[in-house]
Amino acid sequence: MVARLTTRRLPHGMRPDVVRAIIRVAVALALTCCGGAIATATADDLYRAQTIVTGQGEANRIVGFAAALEDVLIKVSGAQKLAGSGRLAAYKSNAKDFVRAFSYHDQMSGTPTRDEQGTRDRPYDLTVDFEETKIDALLHALGLRPWHAHRPVLAALVEMQLGAKQYMITSDADQSALQRESLLAAAARRGMNVVLPSAAALAKAGITRTEPGTRTSRAWGPAVAGQGGEATLVGRLVWDDRELGWATQWRIDWHGRTHRWQVRGTNFDEAFRRGIGGAAQVLSGNGDPA
Repeated sequence: MVARLTTRRLPHGMRPDVVRAIIRVAVALALTCCGGAIATATADDLYRAQTIVTGQGEANRIVGFAAALEDVLIKVSGAQKLAGSGRLAAYKSNAKDFVRAFSYHDQMSGTPTRDEQGTRDRPYDLTVDFEETKIDALLHALGLRPWHAHRPVLAALVEMQLGAKQYMITSDADQSALQRESLLAAAARRGMNVVLPSAAALAKAGITRTEPGTRTSRAWGPAVAGQGGEATLVGRLVWDDRELGWATQWRIDWHGRTHRWQVRGTNFDEAFRRGIGGAAQVLSGNGDPA
């Protein structure tokens, strides 16, 4: 069973914080019904990206278009190696030429304005839809191709370690709620379908740590059995006080090969994007993650 959330006009006078609380409850019920957290991507989403801008002025919108263009190129192709690539500079400076439509969502909706203009310093979610044919043509110009084939569902087994504190990211434990939200957001940003194990499934399988460098993918199977995972991404994030960031190890086994990569000195949002993006790069046939 797939639980869906629909968007409707809010009753007059309903407070935004009440609405957010209702949404959180609905999401929790959806996860309970489905038996595990899942981020799903559809074909319509591949050519859409979202970024945060300040205000609705053209200058900030152009910056937002550039960031969104990079994300869409990575999402459509599966090529994480495009992140931060200088090859995109000329295209990003003319990103508006690839845009089909865009819209704003005020992150502070319902909050009183702070300046005389009313919107100058307010953060907005800028959603950008790009022209499919133009994005496909740009990828071909970069020597890449759109990844329109089936995208395997990714079962993610990720461990967090902060000093003596260690825990796994699950679909239902409160302890990993923040990381779960970030990881699923990273999956959506990279156009990947991701499932997470429940705390009960991990306990039943006897899994308390990932140790991505020692086990094989088969060892993790019982933790995600029945959730539809077609490939297993194993990760371990360890906080490094010297670098003030997470030292991360990732591993995925695919078509008889083991692929490993590392990320250091980042926040966990970026670490998850690099982990999910690296898996997408392998699964899409774009080579090993850097």
